[in-house]
Amino acid sequence: MSGSPVRGFGLIVIGDELLSGKRQDKHFPHLLGLLAERGLELRWVRFVSDEAPLITQTLRETLAGDDVVFSCGGIGATPDDRTRQCAAEALGRPLAFHPEGVAMLEARFGQPVEPPHRLNLVAFPEGAGLIPNPVNQVPGFSIAHHYFMPGFPSMAWPMMAWVLDRHYASWQNPDRLAEQAIAVDGARESDVIPLLERFERDYPGLRLSCLPTVRDEGFSLELGLRGAPGEVGPAMSILRAAVEELGFEWREVGLSDQHPE
Repeated sequence: MSGSPVRGFGLIVIGDELLSGKRQDKHFPHLLGLLAERGLELRWVRFVSDEAPLITQTLRETLAGDDVVFSCGGIGATPDDRTRQCAAEALGRPLAFHPEGVAMLEARFGQPVEPPHRLNLVAFPEGAGLIPNPVNQVPGFSIAHHYFMPGFPSMAWPMMAWVLDRHYASWQNPDRLAEQAIAVDGARESDVIPLLERFERDYPGLRLSCLPTVRDEGFSLELGLRGAPGEVGPAMSILRAAVEELGFEWREVGLSDQHPE
């Protein structure tokens, strides 16, 4: 992200149906993939109910930060779609019919737009931009490094990709990140804590992970390093040697083999 503010990406997924278990979220894994293809990373995810005060408070908190945020859900015209109103309240701005958005609805549904409540689909916080929707041409909106789109994956996913490639192309570098991992069978977290503490001091630019697993055959640790390709390889060689010095054997773990449970 050279030349850009140091920002990460966040995701808000809104809907009672997710928190009740009636539906399973698919946006989180899909956005992970979109970002990874572009050498970008997701920093956090929040799942929020349709409760208006909670949505507003969540947006106040995220708008106060520097992260680029995708928000999925709650921008329809039914009474339980409250994201547009909550975003306006969080920003301290009125809702206004977006002129280009109105023109899009007129092109799709005729002029005047019937029924009239359809116009609420393009009532966005004052000053918002539009995110094109390739499925039904009803746009999402963007404001203050936040991007609001429908909850339907068929609509939200191409809109996410459009935002990344339209607004953050200069941030992208598919070769920016590398990741390697090893499995250390028979080891527990307590066996490697001093080693991991030393690695965090010696390699502050790398992301270190330690994932324990307990299976019928015993304990195992997955130790991973993520960061610049030129740093990950040499550091992993040193990590392997350090594991051997502790008396443990290690084996390579491919990305497709990680977290099988």
